[in-house]
Amino acid sequence: MRNQEWLDNRFDQIWNLFFSEIEKKNVYITYRGKWKNKFGHISFGKDKKTEIAINSLFKDLRVPEDIIKLTIAHEISHYAHGFFSHLPKKYKHPHKGGVVDKELKKRGFEYAMKKEKHWIKNEWPKIFNELCPERATKLSNPIRPYIRHLRNSLRFF
Repeated sequence: MRNQEWLDNRFDQIWNLFFSEIEKKNVYITYRGKWKNKFGHISFGKDKKTEIAINSLFKDLRVPEDIIKLTIAHEISHYAHGFFSHLPKKYKHPHKGGVVDKELKKRGFEYAMKKEKHWIKNEWPKIFNELCPERATKLSNPIRPYIRHLRNSLRFF
């Protein structure tokens, strides 16, 4: 079962194995939200501690553990770069120049990054639509987006 205890254990394992040189201070992880286009985020919680939030839909066992590990490592990378942490900021913007991807590759997550691209495209939409049918993406007319694109293009003429 992917409950809070499971998530806490994965968080500690990833931190200890891949980010052990980074001081872990006033930071915790939790499940939050049911997002379609976001797997996690980092912010200051109400208690002024750093909160790493992981998509609640990741409790579903169809979500590969590698995707969850990569998401956790992604958010720890932000923490290590000084975003929402006690550490000095290394960069002005959290993603500019691919700094997070470079960090993840440096720490051995390149395999998971490749897996994630395929999974997001081929598996995640099905899982999301099944878990959140009220928010499922359904096109009544599959050519509608193309019509909208064409209409927008014609505005310039």
